Amino acid sequence: MPWSLLGIILAVCAVLCAVGFYKFVYFLSIGYGFAVAGGGIAVLVMYLLNPTATPWWIIVIEAALFLAYGIRLSGFLLVRELKNASFKKTDVAKDTLAKNNEKKMPVFVLATIWVSVAVLYTAQVSPMLFRYSNAATDVVLPVIGFAVSIFGLILESIADNQKSAQKKENPDMVATKGLYRIVRCPNYLGEIIFWTGVFVSGISAYATVGQWITAILAYICIVFIMFNGAQRLEKRQMARYGDNKEYNDYANKTPIILPLLPIYHLNKK
Repeated sequence: MPWSLLGIILAVCAVLCAVGFYKFVYFLSIGYGFAVAGGGIAVLVMYLLNPTATPWWIIVIEAALFLAYGIRLSGFLLVRELKNASFKKTDVAKDTLAKNNEKKMPVFVLATIWVSVAVLYTAQVSPMLFRYSNAATDVVLPVIGFAVSIFGLILESIADNQKSAQKKENPDMVATKGLYRIVRCPNYLGEIIFWTGVFVSGISAYATVGQWITAILAYICIVFIMFNGAQRLEKRQMARYGDNKEYNDYANKTPIILPLLPIYHLNKK
């Protein structure tokens, strides 16, 4: 295992996701995008300073993918945060109540979460690092993986835009048109597809059991997180729309995250 290089990536990811100390959810949202983008750029810098036999364009494309992923995710979330902040200013009473109800997490807990997510983000970027450090020269699997990741990234972007447009049109109902006719969480599906591509792109580069375990665990974790996120989203939607026949009809016939598979509900009733 290239421990020293992994340590560098870990340090980069830790610094960039440290925005979570300002607001806890940033560890898993804005900081997530920052860390992935920074991890990809860090590997690119390593390659530029000390090139290996890996084709340069493979490293450049993967770095660009991680950068695009991070910019899209963090940019989208930052814009949403700014809009929410602007909205809250129009209702001082609600804003004050929200601040009073916001509980400060102990520093030890925040630090534990910070280290945990930094390790996870490092593992997610590791397929690119392993390709570089092992001087892998195969181009077929990387190209296939890149194509899969690009598809996932496009899917996420379209899903977020469609959801924003539909919620603006009808704020009292979940998005049900476009990609949301296929699955109820197409943005989570896009996330899974993106990281599937990242994992596939590194298959021909994993040289040790440790590298395989790192890449596989990172992939399993992100899939689990997406299903857990879909479950939590469904709980919130049930609390808000549970008595709405239109919502129930939609939810009962539309798979929650994987198309063509009859998994309609993750919420434990």
